[in-house]
Amino acid sequence: MSKNQINKYVWLVETLYHAKKITLKEINRRWTETELSEGEEIPRRTFHTWKNAVEDMFGLVIMCDKSDGDRYYIENREVLEDDGLQRWLLSTMSVNNTLLENKSLSDRILLESIPSGQDFLATVMEAMKKNRLLEITYKGFWSESEHTFPVAPYCVKLFRQRWYMVGNSIYEDKIRIYSLDRVLEARLSEETFKYPKKFNPENYFKGCFGIIRDEDCPIETVKLKVSADQANYLRSLPLHPSQKELVHTGEYSIFSVEVRPTFDFQQELLWNGDALEVLEPLWLRKEMAGMVKRMWNNYSKK
Repeated sequence: MSKNQINKYVWLVETLYHAKKITLKEINRRWTETELSEGEEIPRRTFHTWKNAVEDMFGLVIMCDKSDGDRYYIENREVLEDDGLQRWLLSTMSVNNTLLENKSLSDRILLESIPSGQDFLATVMEAMKKNRLLEITYKGFWSESEHTFPVAPYCVKLFRQRWYMVGNSIYEDKIRIYSLDRVLEARLSEETFKYPKKFNPENYFKGCFGIIRDEDCPIETVKLKVSADQANYLRSLPLHPSQKELVHTGEYSIFSVEVRPTFDFQQELLWNGDALEVLEPLWLRKEMAGMVKRMWNNYSKK
């Protein structure tokens, strides 16, 4: 299937999702306004072909409400709202469509550079699908030399524009996390492994802010006092899925999150500057105060 055809299906899903209910006539009006259409409408027969393809590819059922003027809608919208992977895939493809339709604005669209980790993503996925060991050559950020060893890949996670692989290091028989942009080579081994039934990727990262999972740092309730302006930012982009707003005043808000307060989480708190204050737990408050003091000492040196 061509990439262009997939883009058409994604466009249809996005249009139906945002419109909630829409006639084929209105779909065609919007379609002919896109560069993908090349000015041609979607014939009814082609529309039904797309409709069936969308169900096969994304599991989305498109129905027609004849009692409401033959308006089409996605019957199982919850798939897009509850399924994180489906939602992320469609969102990514939708952005891709938008960029393709606006290539004439390329000099006015500024994108962030993404590390090269995705180069090995397909190989990792294939190993996961076939339960095959991976032979990887890896050079960590703090390592002076590279090492080649076998890994049983369990899952992958995207965080801050970097792909990470969670896998069992065969020689150590220990689960470790590898940044794919630190992988120099990766190939499938002929050896297979058995994916452990007890391993659950979501549970493995439960309470983690990002990619650091430190079992010596238990999940705790962290309470944060945030200025009114910065609180707006945290409402629109929560620090963590567990975030709750406990107090809301005109001057500040108090939020709570259930997390492992590891180094990456502490760095995120520092990013908010003086607009955020840790209230609890006390040890974390002292740790943050110590960081701020050390920063001040660095800047106060002549």
